[in-house]
Amino acid sequence: MTQTDSPTLTPESPGNELKNNFTQAPVASAQTLRDSVETALNNYFAHLDGQPVTQVYDMVLAEVEAPLLERVMKYTRNNQTKASVILGLNRGTLRKKLKQYDLL
Repeated sequence: MTQTDSPTLTPESPGNELKNNFTQAPVASAQTLRDSVETALNNYFAHLDGQPVTQVYDMVLAEVEAPLLERVMKYTRNNQTKASVILGLNRGTLRKKLKQYDLL
């Protein structure tokens, strides 16, 4: 699924609430990434108020994958070969994902 295939999120939509939960997580916390995701999902599901929800997997993956790619690319000074080694991805796969998230 490409970023353009993702459902459009409005400020009040459940997807934006999940994004806010991720972005508001404390930086210097002893909480693991896994715990942060669990907390964000618990908050997300607790505030649905009966709204239908689909594509949670894609939504969570996009919220985690995009900043991961962005940070690794910054760390490697945009060297895709080094970034692909760090991420354990084929360079072609990395390029595809960078395009998917408009990072290339």
